[in-house]
Amino acid sequence: MGTIINDAKNIIQSSIQRVLPDSAVKRALQGQSFLGKIIVIAIGKAAWNMANAANEILGSRIEKGIVLTKYDHGQGEIKGFRILEAAHPLPDENTILGTEKIIDAVSNLSAEDTVIFLVSGGGSALFEKPAGNLHLDDFLEITDQLLKCGADIVEINTIRKHLSAVKGGKFAQLCAPAHVYTIALSDILGDRPDSIASGPSCADLSTCTEAFAIVEKYGLKLSKEMKKQISVETPKEVKNNTMLITGSVTGLCLAAAAEAELLGYTPLILSTFVDCEAREAGRFLASIGKTIQKDGLPIKPPCAIICGGETVVHITGKGKGGRNQEVALSASASIAGMERIVIGAVGSDGTDGPTDAAGGLVDGHTKGILDDAGISIDEILSENDSNSALALADALVITGPTGTNVNDLYFLLCK
Repeated sequence: MGTIINDAKNIIQSSIQRVLPDSAVKRALQGQSFLGKIIVIAIGKAAWNMANAANEILGSRIEKGIVLTKYDHGQGEIKGFRILEAAHPLPDENTILGTEKIIDAVSNLSAEDTVIFLVSGGGSALFEKPAGNLHLDDFLEITDQLLKCGADIVEINTIRKHLSAVKGGKFAQLCAPAHVYTIALSDILGDRPDSIASGPSCADLSTCTEAFAIVEKYGLKLSKEMKKQISVETPKEVKNNTMLITGSVTGLCLAAAAEAELLGYTPLILSTFVDCEAREAGRFLASIGKTIQKDGLPIKPPCAIICGGETVVHITGKGKGGRNQEVALSASASIAGMERIVIGAVGSDGTDGPTDAAGGLVDGHTKGILDDAGISIDEILSENDSNSALALADALVITGPTGTNVNDLYFLLCK
């Protein structure tokens, strides 16, 4: 085995590489016969890669194509496609403009036509048109509240669906009578179809009652128009959509386990449903590492404990960071002074919060570096400033945009 840090970096790189959507999209389209016009719409952080794969299979059969992705996630021209970029995780004017262009592209289609809808994580923020008399400022206000209060992704999307003109099955209605063939990368725990990018082409399982319960749970402040739109029920039946889920966090964890085994570690996938507070997840991973080193349980070293999911952060400070960076920084406090242990937390899309880092990779020396610099991990976490601390400790993981998005990977290596 190489050094434990290098092994960890190899696991991150290999696992993300194995869940890139290109081959999955090609498999989903290979041999398919589509009558009439073919319109390809791709939304989310992996939209460019998915659209490029579709173009390689369908080529000139595509009548029109649009990619709507996060800033700096487009990778050049795709013949026959318009490449549009907008903000994430908070929408901006380009979000609305890009969505309107997509709506125009799927208007006036016939029952013979097909909209190939390529969906990936980030689609909820990137694909948006406010319903009724709502405006962008309304979305910015409610999204900011949802991100700061610690709501999980399903709760966030439940609110979004009821305030949107394209989510919760409404986009499929806009495409009718054309058929929608949805190919989705899942960044939702349990792969619930109506929650992936807020289910623009799927019948919605959430209700107005559930949406108002979330409002009450977190004390969200709604305008009169927001309350009016949340009271409008979303489509409970969508007949013109076929959905195929091509990737998820389970595949990411299996890929990490396979690479760990190749490197000489015994892998154990502990959970693919991690959804707790980020810093608690970090402490929990650290506690498992301590148990392994003390008692050889649940497995003896060399071993890799692997988890997947999406943690939440209650924002109390004004620092810069992300949920994966908080997982890693929190873990570093608990493994201080321990040798032969590494803990990593990374977003499969390559971005963690409003930073250029995918996450963090820490060991028993990380806390000492911060101590020497006079930095308190507890204070940093309370200020949500994990990015600066991990940067100082040379513990950031920076991959750049990866072209996929299937939740987050958490792991520890013990030698």
